[in-house]
Amino acid sequence: MQEDAKWFRETFESVRQEVARAVVGQADIVEGVLAGLAANGHVLLEGMPGLGKTLLVRTLSEALELGFSRIQFTPDMMPADVTGTQVLGENRAFEYRPGPIFANIVLADEINRATPKTQSAMLEAMQERAVTAGGKRHQLPEPFLVMATQNPVEQEGTYPLPEAQLDRFFVKLIVPYPTKAELSEIVLRTTSREEVAPSRVAGQGDVLRMRQIVRSVVVDPEVLGFALSLVVATHPEGEGASSVSKRYARYGASPRGAQSIVTLAKVFALLSERQNASKGDVLRALKPTLRHRILLNFEAEADGITPDAFLDSVAEQVGKADLDPVRI
Repeated sequence: MQEDAKWFRETFESVRQEVARAVVGQADIVEGVLAGLAANGHVLLEGMPGLGKTLLVRTLSEALELGFSRIQFTPDMMPADVTGTQVLGENRAFEYRPGPIFANIVLADEINRATPKTQSAMLEAMQERAVTAGGKRHQLPEPFLVMATQNPVEQEGTYPLPEAQLDRFFVKLIVPYPTKAELSEIVLRTTSREEVAPSRVAGQGDVLRMRQIVRSVVVDPEVLGFALSLVVATHPEGEGASSVSKRYARYGASPRGAQSIVTLAKVFALLSERQNASKGDVLRALKPTLRHRILLNFEAEADGITPDAFLDSVAEQVGKADLDPVRI
């Protein structure tokens, strides 16, 4: 297992360094996207246009030599434009023509510019790794990963993602503006040099092996109890509700949130070449995995409470409580 943990970290770092050759800065975002890939979880990137989100995803697919597809979501897009449709073939029989969803890494660009009907076309693919069309089920390739970008919902021409779809994203990462030094490097690279062509540093088999290693990481009952207490504390009703949840939350994190926080904690443990997850790993995974799975009320909006600030308060309250380990 120790050899697996070492191989995981080395492979992860080699991919990260290759991506960094094309993407300036954004170290935390690159790490989060790679963690989603290793954990078999879809990634939602939120940020203003022009921050390199599309470049990041395309570079990652090239570094791993995986099939890549880009879907530009627009208000007039129909579900069949994503999943595929039945067409009349040469033998005058209907046959299925796969849509752009059939790829290893699918970039759903500006996903919240499409209508809710079209957004919902992604639900089956994201959860079941399959598409049903014409009464037949079509399996998607492995590995399969959706990396969606969205503009802040205050932007004109955007539609909030349905809660059911948000819950299917493993993590939500907030892409920040580059610093002045990073912006200078971006301008120099794009105006005076040729684009860097990523080299293949890993492949399909490596991604699948990374996912197996993540599942083998041990989670101590005490650490698991801490993670579950954090999730339960986000619910405004129930025995484990925190005071901040009772005041500001409409809905708390789902069971997928509990699965995601534990899985991401395992990834962080491997990056430290450890075979077991710690409470520190859980706290590090808290915001990326739960910030999009909680729904705050109007009082929170009036008081300026963001999902991240809410989760900070939840973590503080849970950390002060006496927690029992999970019996397994």
